[in-house]
Amino acid sequence: VLFRSAGEFDRTQKIMSDGSIKTVIVENSFHSTDAEPQTWQIFSSIFNGFTSQASIIVFILLIGGAFWILNSSQALDVGISAFIKWTKKLERNRILKKIGVNNIVMILIMTMFSAFGAISGMSEETIAFVIILVPLAISMGYDSITGVCLVYVAAHLGFAGAIFNPFTIGIAQGLSDLAIFSGWEYRVVCWIIINLTGFTFILLYARKIKLNPEKSISKGIDDY
Repeated sequence: VLFRSAGEFDRTQKIMSDGSIKTVIVENSFHSTDAEPQTWQIFSSIFNGFTSQASIIVFILLIGGAFWILNSSQALDVGISAFIKWTKKLERNRILKKIGVNNIVMILIMTMFSAFGAISGMSEETIAFVIILVPLAISMGYDSITGVCLVYVAAHLGFAGAIFNPFTIGIAQGLSDLAIFSGWEYRVVCWIIINLTGFTFILLYARKIKLNPEKSISKGIDDY
């Protein structure tokens, strides 16, 4: 059977925590209905989709515009450069130096990019910062793979945590008639667990390369 019978969920009005009223789906209420084949109406569904979810579309456009402004003004580049200069000052502290300044620097950098991914949905935009962080990782005695992990992988760990991610949580909750960004407390816990797991893996890999650079598959490229 290529096509299943048509069906729908029942919906009801629910008062949200902020006092607003939302139309929500009634759990386990799916039932079959008479099929209504669509012909030319399918083209009007595009317009209807834009009008019904205009708030989400405008929100994403604003987020994208904000990223474009930050990239064009090089504000993020300047901020990251200032952050790197600040972390170098940590080497003057004996206690931090004993713990491992490099480990602290990497954790701070990964936390920053993970927060970008979790809060603003930054993901592939971080590729632009690889050119800054890869030379830093190599100068610290690691390899370019570690540098990519500090930026790209860390941002995607945050993206997976998705505390206030407008491109996943925002769209999904908007389509589901849920309060936007509700349940963020649970996602913060998930974000912390995901980061602890990912950061541990990256730090262990970085330590292995630090002790034996020959184990890096990118050693030849890094030397060049």
